[in-house]
Parts: sequence; structure tokens; C-alpha cells
Amino acid sequence: MERSKSLFPICEKGEPLFEVREKAERALLVGVQLPFGSPAEFEESLDELALLADTAGAKVVDRVVFRRKRLDPALFVGRGAAERLASEVEAQEIDVVLFDEDLSPAQARNLEQAIETKVVDRSGLILDIFARRARTQAAKIQVELAQLEYLLPRLTRQWTHLSRQAGGGGAAGGIGTRGPGETQLEVDRRLVRKKIVDFSKALKRIERSRAVQRKGRRGTYRVALVGYTNAGKSTMLNALSGAEAFVENRLFATLDAMTRIVPIAPKQKILMTDTVGFIRKLPPGLVASFRSTLEEVVEADLLLHVVDVNHRAYEEHIASVNEVLADLGVLEKPALLLLNKVDLLQEKSLLTSLRKMHPEGILVSAEKGIGLDAVRGAIEARMQENRVVLHVNVPHGDGKRLAELEAAGEVLERVVEEDHIRMSVRVDREEAQRISKKV
Repeated sequence: MERSKSLFPICEKGEPLFEVREKAERALLVGVQLPFGSPAEFEESLDELALLADTAGAKVVDRVVFRRKRLDPALFVGRGAAERLASEVEAQEIDVVLFDEDLSPAQARNLEQAIETKVVDRSGLILDIFARRARTQAAKIQVELAQLEYLLPRLTRQWTHLSRQAGGGGAAGGIGTRGPGETQLEVDRRLVRKKIVDFSKALKRIERSRAVQRKGRRGTYRVALVGYTNAGKSTMLNALSGAEAFVENRLFATLDAMTRIVPIAPKQKILMTDTVGFIRKLPPGLVASFRSTLEEVVEADLLLHVVDVNHRAYEEHIASVNEVLADLGVLEKPALLLLNKVDLLQEKSLLTSLRKMHPEGILVSAEKGIGLDAVRGAIEARMQENRVVLHVNVPHGDGKRLAELEAAGEVLERVVEEDHIRMSVRVDREEAQRISKKV
């Protein structure tokens, strides 16, 4: 195997958990269709797996679909199907077999033994992509934590050199080799558990730092961009703010939350944050690890749900995003639905259909600049709904109080009286409550 940089070194002996080939790995996709599943959603999920494989740098050679009444607890696809996969792997010189569902550690281990090549499930593939895409320290820590938690129960199959040491009791290694093998495995497990603890502590420090940053933004209207991966969130941020967020036509092009100032109206600016994209069957470990990043969604005053309406499964994408938002407890938060990439629709009748199906949605094209004024207007309207006018009398000489009020919102009136300054300021309701408690 050609060796390249390890995603993250774990073993004290220098053995990497994963190796990245400079030459594209030849991948075989495997899907299992069950009787109660939707055929259309099944095909869409398998197509998405192909895009994920491409994003991870693999070359998809073929795909195999099995139809089963139930999943096999030992081999997932069953003995006969595993034998067929082994034949395909040999005939087409496959380097990795990618499953569109999550496999248990035992299933993955049994399949690798039966197929005699590397087996990766959907969660493992997404984690691999996140590891490749992570750029900042925070993103790298979040991804590595999710990887470690994913790998811990799979250590027995990750290091094949350990199986040669696990002798004794009739095992392949012979008498006298079983003890050292088990000892090394326990060392590896302890090391992984220690790293999980270390990364968890590092994440808590990042969360505290971000909480301080969010506290400093109090009084500023905050908007978070959410949506399915590759829906155009980063392009939308660029179009509205003039920022230069990284944009690429691939899944999970950006992982790090980026916040920029966006002018909405004269003397009115907001903070807009681009967040990590969602996807169906998102690994739970990733959602947990990226919770500090997704706190931007929880703390936002308004969500902009960006949808790629040119995608044939955009309705399913909306449902997947809403599912994650529900898990975060923000599904009821004020939101605007941005129906993006309308410039790519081939038929005008599709626009009419979109308007009927989503009358609350705003038709936009972030790349072409279509509908951006409507987005700004809708954000401003939501801002005003959330704002109240606060009248406060400030004693002369209380410069700190004056500065706080001016920073909290829009100053509508400032009248100097004999013994005080009368201020009228438009602020959001939360900020008004905070200021009123100090009066």
C-alpha cells in the first residue's frame, strides 16, 4: 500500500489508524434495500454515497444492490452476498467496499474477513471527509474526537498486526503469543480513551471561549445559515456580506463556522454565520462533537434555511435539515426559507410549482445575485418584529451608560434635559429586558 500522511497518529508504535493513498482508491458501493424503505430515497442515498466517495478522493468503479427482508446480524448482507462481493472485489481490483449504512464492529470485521479487502460504512466515510476538510484547530479537534469514539470499538480490526500476536488456546499465533497481543491491544485502547478525554476537555475550552465571544455580540441581531451540504450557504454568505468564504461544488466544502458583518439597511447591520452543512444519516458522534459549532444556530435570532431546489431530492433535504434542527431544539426558531439556485431550473413551470409548494419561501440565486434584496428586506422585517423602543433617562456624566445604550441598538432620539439625557433606543426584546433590569 502506498503510504501518505496519516489522518491522525494514535498508536505509540507509529501505526496509523487510517492510511491515505496518493493514488485514488477503487471503490465498490453497496446498498441494501429493505421492503419497508422508499425505492426513490434508497437510490438517492446511494447516489449521495457516490458523491461522498468522490469527495473522499475515491474512484467509484461499480455499485451493487441487494434486496433483503432483514439485515444479517453477522455479515449484514448475508453469506451468499458476501461471497458475491468477494468475487467482485477480485475481478475489479477493488481497494475499498463502501456500505451505505452503518455497520456494527462485528459486521465490519466479518465482512473484511469474507471479502478480504477494506470495508468502510457510511459514518466512517463521512468522518474521513471531515478529517480531510478540517482546517482550524477547533474543527480538527471536533473531528478527531468523533473519529476516536467511532474507532474505539473497532480497534481489533484496525490493527491487523495484532491478530498475528493473539495466540494461545489454539489461536493462529501459537502458544506464548496471546498475552503480548492482548496487552498491546489494551495499551491501544487506553491511549484512545485518554485522547478522548483530552479532546473533550479541549472542546469544553473552545465552547467557553465561544460563549464569551457570543456574549460580546449581545445587542447585535444574529442570523445563522443552515442547510443541506452543498446547498449554497457559503455562496449566500459571500453574496450578502462580500466575504470570501471558501466555495466548492462538493459535499462538506467548509466545516468551520464563519461569521461576517452584513449590511441590511442604512445604519443597520447584522452578524451572519455560515455553519457546517447537514446530510442524511449524519453520524451521531459528529453532531455531538460539532455541538459547539452548532451553538451558533442555537443562539441565533433568525435562521436562513438554504435549499438547493435544483436537486431532485430537495424536499428530502429539507426534512433532513429539520430533523437535525429538531435535535438541537431550534425547529420553532424564526426562520426564512431560501429556495436557492433557481437560475438552474430548466422549466419556468417549476418556478410556479415552487411558489405553490412553498409560498413562504424566497426564490434566490446566491451565485447570480437573484433575490438578495428580498432576503435583506425579509431579514429587516424580522428584525423589526423582534425589536421594541426603549426610553431611558441617563444621568449627566454617566458615559459608560450612554455608550452601552448606543451599542445596544439604533438610537432614535437623544434629548439633553436639565438633569439627565433622555434616550430612545430600538433594541431587540432580550436586550431590552437586560437593560430594564439595570434601570
